[in-house]
Amino acid sequence: MATNKQKIAAKKNIKKAQAKWKSMTHRQHALAQPQGRMRQKPGTTGKGKFYRVEVRPKSDFTSFRIQDVGKKGGLERLAGRRSSGSWGTVAWLVSKKDAHVTKDKKLVIDDIKAKSFLKQIRGKIKHVKGDIFKAHPLKNIAESAKPTPKQRKAQKANIKKAQKARWK
Repeated sequence: MATNKQKIAAKKNIKKAQAKWKSMTHRQHALAQPQGRMRQKPGTTGKGKFYRVEVRPKSDFTSFRIQDVGKKGGLERLAGRRSSGSWGTVAWLVSKKDAHVTKDKKLVIDDIKAKSFLKQIRGKIKHVKGDIFKAHPLKNIAESAKPTPKQRKAQKANIKKAQKARWK
């Protein structure tokens, strides 16, 4: 049988716990549960089949689609659809068969075809956590600045090729 002093202390503890519980967010409630701590976000454990190179923040997009680039399971592009309707690359998924991570946490792509996505990013690929890396997309060139000198040179070369092919 509990003493009067124990009953008062128990009621006080219950009120403290209820006050704490009411001040917590939904996520904090979940993490406070014993089973809430078990699940980890995908890619953070390092046990997946792909390295993920994030190029743009996920919050910029409303829906997503994965596209195989080249052979199946090698290099994949995670495309995202913006609210405006345009599509952009959110992340690149590189198979662990085609790449490896060095001791100093640098991503090295071994497969020649998997290296093709490196042309679409600038700067270094930085390690975040587990299998997740971050990189920056190529600079966005305003339509008013187009065609760029490189584009003009390519257009001239294409015109010359077309003319030569026509005269043969």
